[in-house]
Amino acid sequence: MKNIHNIVEKIIQNLTEQNQTITFAESCTGGRIAAAFTAISGASEILDGSCVTYSNDIKHLWLGVENEVLDKYGAVSSQCVSQMLEGIQRLAGSDYAIAVSGIAGPTGGTELKPVGTVYIGLQTPFSQEVFHCNFSGPREAIQEQSTVFAIEKLAEILNI
Repeated sequence: MKNIHNIVEKIIQNLTEQNQTITFAESCTGGRIAAAFTAISGASEILDGSCVTYSNDIKHLWLGVENEVLDKYGAVSSQCVSQMLEGIQRLAGSDYAIAVSGIAGPTGGTELKPVGTVYIGLQTPFSQEVFHCNFSGPREAIQEQSTVFAIEKLAEILNI
């Protein structure tokens, strides 16, 4: 994955040195971000855990995403991803969090939210930011692009 291995190693090293932790709430990436981290020795020093919250019910039950948010904006929205970040951080007590929700396709897209629409959020000790992305390609490519984007954004935030 596009030299992502080296970036993840540097993130793990950075967070280990800072004695900080991270956790993930993934939907359309299905655990790929967590897999990218657990592929590296030393991940256990910084990775608290990860939830694959694929259904709306689980987003609500596990992460506390409000049903009103899911009804009004949908699971593929900045509002949902923001609440996913807050929920996973509340569960894990981590310093950093990444949350992802999107439409990997080939089905599920609409005129307003076509296949490739993905919201990726990052929570830090200082801020929360949610990015609206439009990726293209088959399902696996959209999942990979989402994973790489999330990891690269975290590296940017950590000045890696």
